Amino acid sequence: MSNSIKKTKISGITISESEKAEKREANRKYRRTVKQKVKLGNDEFPKIRELSNVWCFSKDGKRYNAEMSAKYLRK
Repeated sequence: MSNSIKKTKISGITISESEKAEKREANRKYRRTVKQKVKLGNDEFPKIRELSNVWCFSKDGKRYNAEMSAKYLRK
C-alpha cells in the first residue's frame, strides 16, 4: 500500500487540526431552532450565521505555505 500525501501545501493557520466539533455544535443549534419554529408555525427561519459565529471557531482559515516540509504533507 502506498503512502498518501497532500498535493498542495495548504494548512490551517492555528494548531487546531479541525473545526469538526464546533461545526457539529453550530448545526445542531441551527436544526434545534428550525424545529422549534416549525412547531410554532413560523415560516421565517434564521440563517446559520445568526446563530453561530465562525470567528469564534478554533481555526482562522487556511493559508498556502511554500516552505512546508514533507512531514506535514503526509495524511
